[in-house]
Amino acid sequence: MGLYQFLKFLHILAVVFMAAPLYNLIVVNERVRFGKAHLQVDQYFENIIRGNSTRCYIFQLTALVTGLLLVGLGGSWLSLFTNWVLLAKLLLLLVLMGLLSVVHFSIQPRIDRLLSRADGETIPQPIAAEIAPLRLRRKRLASVCLFLVIITVLLGLQVFSAFWAPLTVVLVVLAALFAWRVYKTPVPYGWA
Repeated sequence: MGLYQFLKFLHILAVVFMAAPLYNLIVVNERVRFGKAHLQVDQYFENIIRGNSTRCYIFQLTALVTGLLLVGLGGSWLSLFTNWVLLAKLLLLLVLMGLLSVVHFSIQPRIDRLLSRADGETIPQPIAAEIAPLRLRRKRLASVCLFLVIITVLLGLQVFSAFWAPLTVVLVVLAALFAWRVYKTPVPYGWA
């Protein structure tokens, strides 16, 4: 296997592993099913979500570095600006990194600080009332990130061979509908 093929494999694998928004939405929707849960349950779910952001940074950086190396090895760096698909993929990845940064450096620490003030078996109502809008914002950002990851994959498939334009539009609409569905429901059976 040549260097280019290895980088391509690593690049695709990193993008596949950027599915954290999907699984974070699933975790959040599963958490809702508990209702007023024990404080340790809330802390457990927050630990899962917090850990996913660090992993996602690594996968995003891997996708960025391998993508740039693929562009360099496959042709000219100028193609980042002359090939709209490559440029769109790069911009989407940067937006994803920015949205992850909002969650990781702003929303999650605020949730963690609020949870650290809770003691006993459940989160006291005043603290829960402060956490709820933060969790809702994080959930909305996760659904946007899921949509952007799907669009990034769609564009990745079109780097060398563009899809029929109406098919691309249909796939974008389906991606939006899927992201919305995962935002609203636990999707216990995946696609179904």
